[in-house]
Amino acid sequence: MGSETKHLWLTAPTNLTLLPDDVHVWRIELERPESELQVLQTTLSGDEIARAQRFYFEQHRQRFIAGRGILRTILGRYLGVEPQAVEFTYELRGKPLLADSFADSGLSFNLSHSQDLALCGVSRNRKIGIDVEYMRSVSDVEALAERFFAPREYELVRSLPSNQQQQVFFRYWTCKEAYLKAIGVGIVQLEKVEISLTLEQAAKLITDQEWSLIELVPGDHYLGAVAVAGQSLDLKYWQY
Repeated sequence: MGSETKHLWLTAPTNLTLLPDDVHVWRIELERPESELQVLQTTLSGDEIARAQRFYFEQHRQRFIAGRGILRTILGRYLGVEPQAVEFTYELRGKPLLADSFADSGLSFNLSHSQDLALCGVSRNRKIGIDVEYMRSVSDVEALAERFFAPREYELVRSLPSNQQQQVFFRYWTCKEAYLKAIGVGIVQLEKVEISLTLEQAAKLITDQEWSLIELVPGDHYLGAVAVAGQSLDLKYWQY
């Protein structure tokens, strides 16, 4: 696919079913009108509202309310409950999971956001991780690649002209981050995850070939990736 695949983001049907091989990726724009933000805020828990109020910038507060409220809305549709009835527990590094009361659903999800865009991946009985990055200009791409990437990955970045280095750097980064989030490990392990990709070829996860890795281009200047345990998955792309 090269890195240029643009997925068609469709409007989700009212009845969302999630079969064992289904993976749903949601594209969420976080800039929402004030009236919608007020409604979304009513779905949040007390600790989420407290967290929202700790943001120094109003824009960051609004993005958090939108992201968390829309996440609750989406998960509620799969679980058949109101958004405010969705309950979370948190891993050590703060990654939200569904509370034990929803364990029977087998629903797993992961959320990532950058600037005013979020991606949410949802699957059933499979580990899933997702990452989205706004491609800001990174001045020391080669140094970062040498520090965080496997030797073969660094060599590829180093071999490219500077206008292509940024894109390939962010492709590697989002793929690694998606996999690390799926297995619940922090980015300290970035260099231990090896990805194979080229300008023409889609990324593959060398570290664990039982996994699927799908690259995403959710918007201009954005790159993303979703990592899911297993192969031959059926992906759908929804626009919230």
